[in-house]
Amino acid sequence: MQKLHALALMGGFLMLAASSCAPVYRCGDRVPDKLPGGKRLKAVIIERDELCTNLAISESENADLTARLNESTEQNQTLRQEFNDLRGLYDDLRNENVSQAQQFNTALQQKSNELNEKERLLLERENALREMQQIIARQDSITQRLNDIVRNALLGFNSDELTVEVRNGKVYVSMSDKLLFRSGSADVEQKGRQAIRVLGDVLNKNEEIDVLVEGHTDNVPIRTARFRDNWDLSVVRATSIVRILTDEHSISPNRVTASGKGEFMPRASNDTADGRALNRRTEIILSPKLDELMKILTGN
Repeated sequence: MQKLHALALMGGFLMLAASSCAPVYRCGDRVPDKLPGGKRLKAVIIERDELCTNLAISESENADLTARLNESTEQNQTLRQEFNDLRGLYDDLRNENVSQAQQFNTALQQKSNELNEKERLLLERENALREMQQIIARQDSITQRLNDIVRNALLGFNSDELTVEVRNGKVYVSMSDKLLFRSGSADVEQKGRQAIRVLGDVLNKNEEIDVLVEGHTDNVPIRTARFRDNWDLSVVRATSIVRILTDEHSISPNRVTASGKGEFMPRASNDTADGRALNRRTEIILSPKLDELMKILTGN
């Protein structure tokens, strides 16, 4: 408004000067002390000078504001560029974060799947182990019951002729040569046949029992027309008992195995007569069938 007012006054002054044919004085010109036109012209010139001063101040302020505007514009452009740079960096970081999050989620899902699979396998193994424990407990119960039955059935025989014990989940019926065989012979003596018959009756009533017959000797060498060595003798003696069980007492051959150990699994030292007597024996090993347990172990 001040600037418009100054322009209006300047216009009026110019019109007045033109109409009076007085000299024209511009801003900054020296004005004589005595002017044609009297006091009115002098007052207009004074007001004009004030307007010129105000105009100069306004132009200076305008120039300053223009400079400040240009500086602000440059700063704004700089800030805009920095903002764009930061926005680009933000977008890059966000995209990288999204990618890393996707990779993390994929890895996490994979680990979760692996953990679930391991948990499933662990549960299967725990169930299988529990089932195996139940079967073993049942077989231990069967073994103990079988031991009691066999022991009671063979009470009529002396301890130096026959012993019954449980070892490794199996019932061992150990018969000495004194009960079964004469020296160097594989033919079963009558009293030994009686013991085998009693045992055969027990086996016929308990068909879930497998039978292993092992022949054992001392370390005194033997060589006859029939036997090449103790190993040969132990095998034939075991086979003789197996044949009595299968042929005379109807034990299924599928349940029975004959094995000769010779002198290689002694129970006592062969340095004494008593030790050698303990080593000359036939062990009839009775064990519950392991079919159920083997199915679990083989996954069938």
